[in-house]
Amino acid sequence: MRRVSTYRVIFVCMGNICRSPMAEVVLRHQLAGRGLADLVTVDSAGTGGWHIGDPADRRARAALEKRGYASAHSARQFDPLWFADRDLVLALDHENLRDLKRLAPTRDQASAVRRLREFDPDAEAVDVADPYYGDAQGFEEVLDQIESACAGLVDHLAHTLDAAQHRPA
Repeated sequence: MRRVSTYRVIFVCMGNICRSPMAEVVLRHQLAGRGLADLVTVDSAGTGGWHIGDPADRRARAALEKRGYASAHSARQFDPLWFADRDLVLALDHENLRDLKRLAPTRDQASAVRRLREFDPDAEAVDVADPYYGDAQGFEEVLDQIESACAGLVDHLAHTLDAAQHRPA
């Protein structure tokens, strides 16, 4: 792990307009609630570039805003160089996990890519469903999955950051 002042997390889905920006917003909110916002930098990207510069999908924004989250966002494509300066790369599903592993410059970086729902002990599946071709209810369900997984992720980050503080220099 790099020695920097903050721990860096990036969420990755296909186009960076639905799941990954939702996860980015939720994690930031939950980190702030636990007093960890200054210790963790959170961002998101897509494996594909077809939505670069677009805002989050209107249904994603609506679901976030309905629950009180702010939702400013501009889509971007994941750059393999980012593996070097992110501590945790989180795919939202198996397809993006596979794509990220293929993009990783080293085996260590490829093996470090994880799926967000691995952090949800109650998850029945490890993929966050892709709501893009569905209706608004699908976005609500995805937000439920993300909120639950991010709660476990915050616990993991709190433990990781605490362990790093107590590690001998």
